[in-house]
Amino acid sequence: MSKYIHKSHNVSVLLYHLVFPAKYRRVVFDEQVDAVLKEVCLEIEKRYEVKFIEVGVDQEHVHFLVQSVPTYSVTKLVTLIKSLSAKEVFKRCPQVKQQLWGGEFWSDGYFASTVGKHGDERLIAQYVKDQGNNYLQLHRDEQLTLF
Repeated sequence: MSKYIHKSHNVSVLLYHLVFPAKYRRVVFDEQVDAVLKEVCLEIEKRYEVKFIEVGVDQEHVHFLVQSVPTYSVTKLVTLIKSLSAKEVFKRCPQVKQQLWGGEFWSDGYFASTVGKHGDERLIAQYVKDQGNNYLQLHRDEQLTLF
């Protein structure tokens, strides 16, 4: 679940729905790639001011419901997630690089949308699930923190 982020001079709750298609819209997501993608997202959370509320795959693309701070632009978030996840997927799953003819993991394009705090977060999560035929939820943060 998202929460208010308190900084020295501001309080924010910025939620984004990001969709990244795989290069050539190839179906490259399997259990191994899904596991690597989930692990990379959770590691990004530890090092950057990014919280993955939900991560899910649907055949040839991935949906992210991400919370961040105002100092991170959408472009910075996209670049951060795409670059780190692609490096790790290629390193840990060499068969994917062969499937993509040794090229890039993500296509150049992406979809980005803001999500409202009151009422829209669950609606967007449901919308993401209803988009494709084979949606598989890899991660959902429902843990409450005590601080």
